[in-house]
Amino acid sequence: MIKAAEIGETSWQLSVHVDQKQGDESMKFKLRVKGDLHIGGLMLKLVEKIKAEQDWSDHALWWEQRKCWLLKTHWTLDKYGVQADADLRYTPQHKPLLLQLPNMKTIRMTVCFSSMVFKAVDEICRVLNIRRSEELSLLKPPYDSSKRKKKKDKNSPQEDIWDIWDSLNVGQGGTGPMYNKTMTATYDPENGMPMSATSLWFGENPLAESQPNLPPAELCKMYHPLSLVDKATNIAGWLDSSRSLMEQDIQDDDKLLLRFKYNVFFDLNPKYDSVRITQLYEQARWSILLEEIDCTDEEMLMFASLQYHICKLTMSSEPLDNSSEPEIDEVEAALSNLEVTLEAGHADRILEDITDIPELADTLRLFKPKRLTLRSYKDYWFVFKDTTISYFKNKEASSGEPIEQLHLRGCEVVPDVNVTDKKFGIKLLLPVADGMNEVYIRCDNETQYAKWKAACILASKGKTMAYSSYKTEVKNIQSFLQMKSLAPPPGQAAPDLDAMEMNAECFVSPRYGKKYKTKQLTGRILEAHHNIAKLSLMEAKMRFIQAWQSLPEFGINYYIVRFKGSKKDEILGISYNRMIRIDMSSGLPVTTWRFANMKQWNVNWEIRQVTIEFDQNVTIAFCCVSCDCKVVHEFIGGYIFLSTRSKDQNETLDEELFLKLTGGQE
Repeated sequence: MIKAAEIGETSWQLSVHVDQKQGDESMKFKLRVKGDLHIGGLMLKLVEKIKAEQDWSDHALWWEQRKCWLLKTHWTLDKYGVQADADLRYTPQHKPLLLQLPNMKTIRMTVCFSSMVFKAVDEICRVLNIRRSEELSLLKPPYDSSKRKKKKDKNSPQEDIWDIWDSLNVGQGGTGPMYNKTMTATYDPENGMPMSATSLWFGENPLAESQPNLPPAELCKMYHPLSLVDKATNIAGWLDSSRSLMEQDIQDDDKLLLRFKYNVFFDLNPKYDSVRITQLYEQARWSILLEEIDCTDEEMLMFASLQYHICKLTMSSEPLDNSSEPEIDEVEAALSNLEVTLEAGHADRILEDITDIPELADTLRLFKPKRLTLRSYKDYWFVFKDTTISYFKNKEASSGEPIEQLHLRGCEVVPDVNVTDKKFGIKLLLPVADGMNEVYIRCDNETQYAKWKAACILASKGKTMAYSSYKTEVKNIQSFLQMKSLAPPPGQAAPDLDAMEMNAECFVSPRYGKKYKTKQLTGRILEAHHNIAKLSLMEAKMRFIQAWQSLPEFGINYYIVRFKGSKKDEILGISYNRMIRIDMSSGLPVTTWRFANMKQWNVNWEIRQVTIEFDQNVTIAFCCVSCDCKVVHEFIGGYIFLSTRSKDQNETLDEELFLKLTGGQE
């Protein structure tokens, strides 16, 4: 019985819905409260009125109209602005969610709906044993495909879903079929590295196994030719990392895509990252098969041969054993490096590397495109010194002034290669005040190409050939060219077409598969397979990822925007190091701006306009059409945040810095 004194002008009735366990109906209660009642007191009052013996520790109050959680239990109702018309829900913070992994398999797991997405993804990755969770995020499925699936689901069998129950409760390891309940991943507090190899945590993890390729008929159902506009629409649904799932209208058992969002994969280590590398390989594989990223016919065959090799090793009778991968003891490696560094001879060699910077000099061919001209290359004598290329009429003229100097710091280096046709070209996009200038350089052979391209890549980052990474870069380019070579090694017999027990069309995109007969395709894949036949399973996956990263379009996310002062929509491509303005009708780049030249950026949240200021008094402003401007703002801030990582740090993320760069001031 409520006393008359309690019913006054300062108290009112508040409605609260209480969510029960799955299958039970929600209950509704009315509580008489005052504005100075704190949230903790309200929850205590509510639990006392429910009179049900249950663990309410995971429940919290959700305000439906304002779409916000009332998590600060010391705040009062007045401070939150809760009044009599408020409709509150007392609901569990951890709810089931369907997650489609990069390998296209769907899992059901319990996820925290009250913490911001950045934290939720971190906890998801801890359960799945994926390091560097800051590289991943959650994406809403494209609307069109979800509609098609809803129609299709009525007549087709249900999707196979892996269940992981109670995986995110505090203090518990995963309890689903993928994990041993008593095993929990532990990290070294000093350097953030796992204390032991992943296989010792969980035994064989199905997420570390590659999925078999789909039959061509199934692949055709998933394949839809994508224009730049389609690509922009498909990735418009990235969730806001600084807000919770509930705040973004995600409900129990909704389906989201877990994907690698930022294309900078830091510290990939086969010893500890078997799941991360496999899921990254799967995301790369599907982007090739569904033509989400463009590649040449030669590159498609190279990717097909790697997929065939990985499938062959995965399906072999031998169990997956990552112990064959070279084990590196961090302490021993550090001591070895220290021992070598302390040797006097090595110290002199370091000094020599700094003072005597290597140079390249050779005859190459040059082409600078102009409007309405044919592509005609001319021979010049090229000299590569520091981060600059100078070219002369001939070798004898190299003692004088060059015809032109190309300053490569901040440039884009794009391969223009066809190994089969012996075409080894380098396309340089050189930054100027109003965009980028194109220059094409043609080399004579693979060795020359590898040396000059490696030098260009280092120079674009402001580094010279004196850096130790130069030789590694040359070797990587040469091995990549070898993989692309379709000619069998000398003395190698023609491939036995019956040796491939799998359908060759499984390993290429449906559009490419229609170009050749099955026997032709099988023969070409087997020929390309000769070059990578000796790779181990993990090496093959790493090669696939590296080849994917070398594609010109790799890592570019497309958005439809309207630039300030323009009357038409255009495409904006955002990569880890640059932004590209692209003409929507032709698909050709108009201007490129690099993050390295960016002074500052800000967002006018009232008119949803992004403004970016670059060096040399260049300022651009645009509004987003295909998505909210917060998505673009978060991409820019996210890439800058990821550029601050170093191996000296442990794996504890600087959450405050991430929010400062990506959160905005809405």
